[in-house]
Amino acid sequence: MSATSVSPVSGTAPRVPRAVTICAWAVPVMVLAQFALISGVPVVIALVTALTRVRDRAVRGAALFLALSFGAPLTVWLTRPDGAPSLSKDIHPAFVGLIVAASAALVLAGARARRG
Repeated sequence: MSATSVSPVSGTAPRVPRAVTICAWAVPVMVLAQFALISGVPVVIALVTALTRVRDRAVRGAALFLALSFGAPLTVWLTRPDGAPSLSKDIHPAFVGLIVAASAALVLAGARARRG
């Protein structure tokens, strides 16, 4: 006899890894606390984890939106020859608001996916 794999119960809610939720909360805190460049680490963690381990399209889309909203000011900062010495000093407040909104969208999408 061959061993069969056990599939999860179909009635359970889809799982959103804890790393996605923690990173979604960490990004706006770090950006608002003037650690914008370091907040790229949780952005990458949330994006990779959401794209590889989450089936819910809303969570994946929100993670992609967060990565794009963080990537835009990062690209502007890296390509400007007269930019400030840190990303936190150079980032426009509208981009900060966009990053916070994208993080909130990821938190809400993850909570919705957990509720089923």
